[in-house]
Amino acid sequence: MNGADTAWIIVATALVLFMTLPGLALFYGGLVRARNVLSVFMHCYAIACLMSLLWFAVGYSIAFGGSDNGYWGGLNKAFLAGIDADTLAGTLPEILFFAFQMTFAIITPALIVGAYVERIGFGFVLLFSGLWMLLCYAPVVHWVWGGGMLADGGIFGADGVKDFAGGIVVHETAGLAALVLAIFLGARKDPSKPPHNPGMVMIGAAMLWVGWFGFNGGSQLAADGGAAMALTVTHISAAAASLSWALWERIKFGKASLVGMVTGTIAGLASITPASGFVGPIEALIIGAVAGILCQEAVNLIRNAFKIDDTLDVFAVHGVGGIFGTLMIALFGAGSWAAQLGSLAIVGVFTVVVTVVLIFICRLVMPLRVDEDTETTGLDLAVHGERAYEFNS
Repeated sequence: MNGADTAWIIVATALVLFMTLPGLALFYGGLVRARNVLSVFMHCYAIACLMSLLWFAVGYSIAFGGSDNGYWGGLNKAFLAGIDADTLAGTLPEILFFAFQMTFAIITPALIVGAYVERIGFGFVLLFSGLWMLLCYAPVVHWVWGGGMLADGGIFGADGVKDFAGGIVVHETAGLAALVLAIFLGARKDPSKPPHNPGMVMIGAAMLWVGWFGFNGGSQLAADGGAAMALTVTHISAAAASLSWALWERIKFGKASLVGMVTGTIAGLASITPASGFVGPIEALIIGAVAGILCQEAVNLIRNAFKIDDTLDVFAVHGVGGIFGTLMIALFGAGSWAAQLGSLAIVGVFTVVVTVVLIFICRLVMPLRVDEDTETTGLDLAVHGERAYEFNS
């Protein structure tokens, strides 16, 4: 065990959990109408709790169980069987590696929340999120990070896919699942309402930015120069994307908005995530600058051309950003085009198929969408019996 590595990953684990609780909750909560803010908080919090227990039960074993099977890790580490405080994974206690990866298993289904807020049933959220993490996310983790079929020595030969911190594993899977769910749900009754609290959105985005240092820097799994470089390029990409998004808004609409700028931050963070262990500061500047414009145009395309009510633009920001960053690894010479494109295609098709199947299955047990009266009243009061504000808006 390396003490410095262990200390850093303990901090990184806390930072990644901080991204969901409270960062993502505040970011998404500020973007919805006031009558639905508590339901967003409830979704993020409940998902964090449920994913933690499911990851402990079988999720970690499916992802990192050590099976020679290229498709899943097996169940030999279910309920952390055979793992104690002295068991090592590289230079780290394996129990710490489990906890670090658990925070990724929490935030990935939580990202999907942004696609369905303001109109989805709470029971459906929990049932779908739990099954999706186990049957979609965990197998993909094994394929890419657990020595499975897309890793080095897999179907792409010695040089497998390069995905440092989750462009494919986290952002592509969550983005595509979000898009599919948005299509099945249909549009909100009135999708034109503006965010109820842009200040809350900014605070949440800032927390995500800080937490992302643990997300990307921690993925080095060591306290060394690689972690420092991953952290640095993450920051540069986020800053560049924030400004390019704001500038593009200013050029197109005459004004740069706070919500737009901080959405650009998230686009830059998502885009650098897969590449953060493979590129330097100049490449990060390019990735971020392009991501701010690319993801903004993807938002316009999904909303206006395709008329899909992906409420908080999960696919356009996370999905497109993660896919873009994954391709930039090949463009900058750190990975092969065959492995990067092939893995994006395989994981993309798998994610869509699993998501569609799970939606049909879960709809047999729980209603997908709330009724019209509940949507009008707001999910806070109608579903949870609470409200954040004296008057709904």
